[in-house]
Amino acid sequence: MQNVTEQNLIELADAHAAHLGITHWRMSFLARGNGQFFKRLTEGKTCTMRTALEVLDWFDAHWPADLQWPADITRPSAAKKGRAA
Repeated sequence: MQNVTEQNLIELADAHAAHLGITHWRMSFLARGNGQFFKRLTEGKTCTMRTALEVLDWFDAHWPADLQWPADITRPSAAKKGRAA
């Protein structure tokens, strides 16, 4: 099972939003259908592990090809490839 923290999600949101030139609100809406999701995380609120994994999977599926995935966060698709090898 993937271990993901709220801080990992914020890091992914920051990088992805900056790359696309959009706000955290827009990134939250794209990833969760709720514009407040990442704002709440930056305020110290938490989410369930299920939600965190869903958001991590969303980022994995929608990550721009020309943006490097953060090295300190295990990418789900890369972890699956490693298990299959």
